[in-house]
Amino acid sequence: MTKISAIIPTLNEEIHIADAIKSVSFADEIIVIDSYSTDKTLVIAEKLNVKIIKRKFDDFSSQKNFAIQQASYDWIYILDADERVTESVKQEILKAVKNPGNFVGFYVRRSFYFANQKVNYSGWQRDKVVRLFLKDKCHYRGVVHETIVSKGELGFLKNKIDHFGYRNYNHFIAKINHYSILKAQELHKKGKKVNAFHLLIKPTARFFIHYVIRLGFLDGLTGLILSKILAYSVFTRYIKLWLLNKGIEEN
Repeated sequence: MTKISAIIPTLNEEIHIADAIKSVSFADEIIVIDSYSTDKTLVIAEKLNVKIIKRKFDDFSSQKNFAIQQASYDWIYILDADERVTESVKQEILKAVKNPGNFVGFYVRRSFYFANQKVNYSGWQRDKVVRLFLKDKCHYRGVVHETIVSKGELGFLKNKIDHFGYRNYNHFIAKINHYSILKAQELHKKGKKVNAFHLLIKPTARFFIHYVIRLGFLDGLTGLILSKILAYSVFTRYIKLWLLNKGIEEN
């Protein structure tokens, strides 16, 4: 019951994968579930004594749920390739699996870094995700921003992991576009329509929320840039939905 399977989903993460694997070296098993990377991700991973599973990507929840079922141990730690488990979180994880109390899983908070700068506000001050959980008590649900559904109570780890979501500007925008496509496809399946409200008001509201309400202005120019990018993500989501509704596929 105290052994841990760490799972790292990947797609073209050659820059991150070695450090990601090393940061969960405390796990008894490390699984890399890869969506057929075309860079050196798997070449690097193969040298680091991990289990590699290749699976065509359909959505984030299905990908992670599939990997969880391949895990050998009861406790799962999910790590995105651009995240790093800090030493303080590592110690908390090891203590938690030995004495979880009534908890079937644990949230962990994240420190987000953008262009080598730690982002303290802009909405990331409340950033938390379920990363440690019992595989028979939790599973993922949702296409884009997947969430954990648990059969039991979830606790919190006190310390934060590091999240290096920004590799470079092109990569960051590509990630935004990828999420936008998936969200647009989800909305299209639900029969959602696009109007001026979605293209004018919703992006503006997203900027206001992150820059003003969530104190993005305290992050200086970085906060302004991030808030603008997040507003763009909403705008492009509905452009892609509009195209899908017209029968034009966006890949």
